[in-house]
Amino acid sequence: MPRKPDPGARERILETACRLFDAHGVHAVGMQQIIDEVGCGKNLLYREFQTKDDLVAAYVERGKQAWLLDLRAVAERIEAPADQLLGIVSRIAENATAPGFRGCTIYNTHAEFPEPDHPVNRAATRNLEFIRDSLFDLAKRAGAADPRTLADRLLLIIDGVKANGAAMGRSGAASVAVAFAEETIRTALRPIGTPSGS
Repeated sequence: MPRKPDPGARERILETACRLFDAHGVHAVGMQQIIDEVGCGKNLLYREFQTKDDLVAAYVERGKQAWLLDLRAVAERIEAPADQLLGIVSRIAENATAPGFRGCTIYNTHAEFPEPDHPVNRAATRNLEFIRDSLFDLAKRAGAADPRTLADRLLLIIDGVKANGAAMGRSGAASVAVAFAEETIRTALRPIGTPSGS
């Protein structure tokens, strides 16, 4: 008798895989461990994700979705694009210094798949480019004279927050990230030729 469809299976498998990958890294987690944690059969897992690479690509995509949710949440509270830029840094700093944070999903996965031709590496790189483009779009809408430079500087602040926050939590250098981002944004929005004391 054929098995009944399980519409929630894919999400349960992905949720479990994300939790395990976050805690231990991608290479350290085997498919059997995921099967055991979910409590599903091997056939069900491989029906939803044909290979481990497919599952890891979905994990990386989940990182992109988290970024979009952060952008949306900030935009709902804050209207001005410049303030949204600061809001996103603030939100990420809060998340990155919370107990249990183990670093950026996308960068961690990128580091585990260093071969440029690997589909997981390509997926991670695309997501990083998407984040960079999102910041560029906000910087442009904020009126920055050089939106690409502002976006790249903020991306470096965000990357630093995630790395330092994962290692040192609230006691580390990540605690100054929001003030640093605010200075960076203010400088970028100041008309060219305006003295810094103005």
